[in-house]
Amino acid sequence: MISGNWQVVGRCVLVALTMGVMGHFGIRTASADGQAMILPVDPTPLVAVTGKGEKRFSVEIAVKPGERSAGLMFREHMAQDHGMLFVFDQMQPVGFWMKNTILPLDLVFIGEDGRIKAIEHGEPFSEAVISPGEPVRFVLELNAGVAARDGIADGDLVRHPAIVSAPLPSRPPAAVGDPPDEGVGNGGVPQ
Repeated sequence: MISGNWQVVGRCVLVALTMGVMGHFGIRTASADGQAMILPVDPTPLVAVTGKGEKRFSVEIAVKPGERSAGLMFREHMAQDHGMLFVFDQMQPVGFWMKNTILPLDLVFIGEDGRIKAIEHGEPFSEAVISPGEPVRFVLELNAGVAARDGIADGDLVRHPAIVSAPLPSRPPAAVGDPPDEGVGNGGVPQ
């Protein structure tokens, strides 16, 4: 019985330490306090190459697990040319939901090569899982209807340094000063 109590005490101490560290470093997730998480806007625009031409978006980039979990929750407004890019460590199955998300969204699922695999719609406050049905490396969230308005479609190319710099599993990241790989052009996307 005593060991069971110590396990409970240990878990409580671990939770308290974790929350203290998060508070110390100023990490704030949307679910922790019911407020929207605002990440810095990346200085380089994200570009979607579509049949209608190039469409540019300012983006916040969610890389850390806490950032990806919070996403656009509690956000009340977002400019039509703005979005959030979710970056995962590797190609993997992903599932999103809209719990605590006020804005209707387009979720653009992107493969490792920067090509759009699927575009799904997210309804505010829905807990239904939104998934492309295949592994992806990136997800771009935009205001609902922006993808259709701008002609963004499956197979289109998305360019951004966060996508180009993501190493492919078959080759290590390039070191500074390395020559470019043969057969790679178009912003580092294999052709």
